[in-house]
Amino acid sequence: MKLSDRLQKGNATDPRLARPTPSTATNSPQAAPTVSSALAGFKATVHQGLVARLGNRLYDTSVSPEQLNAYVAQEISDLMASTGVPLSLVERQQLTSEILDDVMGLGPIEKFLADPTVSEIMVNSLSYIYVERDGVLEQTSSAFTSDDHLRRVIERIVGKVGRRIDESSPMVDARLVDGSRVNAIIPPLAVDGPVLTIRKFSADPLTIDDLITFKTVTPEVAALLKAVVEIGLNIIISGGTGTGKTTMLNVLSSFIPTSERIVTIEDAVELQLQQDHVVRLESRPPNLEGRGEVTTRDLVRNSLRMRPDRIIVGEVRGPEALDMLQAMNTGHEGSISTVHCNSPRDALARLETMVLMAGVELPSKAIREQVSSAVDLIVHIQRFPDGSRKITHLTEVGRLEGDVITTSDIYKLMNDNGAVTAGGTLRSTGIRPIFADRLREAGVGAG
Repeated sequence: MKLSDRLQKGNATDPRLARPTPSTATNSPQAAPTVSSALAGFKATVHQGLVARLGNRLYDTSVSPEQLNAYVAQEISDLMASTGVPLSLVERQQLTSEILDDVMGLGPIEKFLADPTVSEIMVNSLSYIYVERDGVLEQTSSAFTSDDHLRRVIERIVGKVGRRIDESSPMVDARLVDGSRVNAIIPPLAVDGPVLTIRKFSADPLTIDDLITFKTVTPEVAALLKAVVEIGLNIIISGGTGTGKTTMLNVLSSFIPTSERIVTIEDAVELQLQQDHVVRLESRPPNLEGRGEVTTRDLVRNSLRMRPDRIIVGEVRGPEALDMLQAMNTGHEGSISTVHCNSPRDALARLETMVLMAGVELPSKAIREQVSSAVDLIVHIQRFPDGSRKITHLTEVGRLEGDVITTSDIYKLMNDNGAVTAGGTLRSTGIRPIFADRLREAGVGAG
């Protein structure tokens, strides 16, 4: 007889095990995956027993993993004795491991964090857990036992990084010890219960060779990107959510000469630069009293006093755009950043909008002059329905003509009809870039 069947049979003798299956959302076109009510009820009952026995000590770091393991094993033994359901040694070990994941780890998503093929974990509610593999989303059969269970996991995550989440501060953006980025939001902001999103990053950062293998970029364009980073062009990496902008930023940063001083600025540290001469800065949100906030803009301004050769801003999303553009225009050539947008032209428009957010009253023409003189190249990335991520445009930013910033697509992903598709080829448009002379002077040819 299966373990779940034996546990179900035990429900008739012990009402503590008769626990309902997690509720499902009625407005979803697809029924939520269910966990065996017997197994879920058994695990929940053991968990309740641990809470009753240990109280707050259950989440106290003074309780060692060995002690918790012993407590869990004892609770299982006590419960099995009361229900009369026999368990083999292997089954006891399996249950103990799963319950320890719930108590000490991250419950049903623990296995996804350990799975190298999973790049993102999305918990929409206790019964709806999705993961991304190879750029494609898929629904899993895993589930949390209750909203409280999911809430405890979220609190455990944010607590390890010195943050807190509660009704007065119901959302948090943090990172795990391994560098994975975590976003959590709870009621009252999240109407249907706590929501958790974890974006994982490979322990071994991808290289340009990996991107060539994935057909994100061609060898010809890869060589050009390496050359333009080495000669110090200011580059903006643009694209939508999940297109691989941070990965591309890591790859391009790897081309920076080791002799140069690099200052990185991020909201949550994600970059994995391999050079030694790197200073990493991370912004800080305000505390519960609304004090102590250090913004990305504060860090960009401070970095100018740190004698950087290159400034790398993980993502420009606000008034720090003005300070970044000024840095690019005042001797910090070769700086790189990312921007959320749908096309290279949109990237320029977004930069202009974000400069206006700085509260400085500048005419549009003055802002566009700043943008056109600061940014040399835009690398635009797109994720396609098949999960592939590819560079679709390599766009040079020209000078201001009238009120319009001129741009030229040097390379473009297109099929034979000129349309941008996943099956297209990243090919040269035949336009000679303005920076070709700088490449030749540096001894690397015209690309």
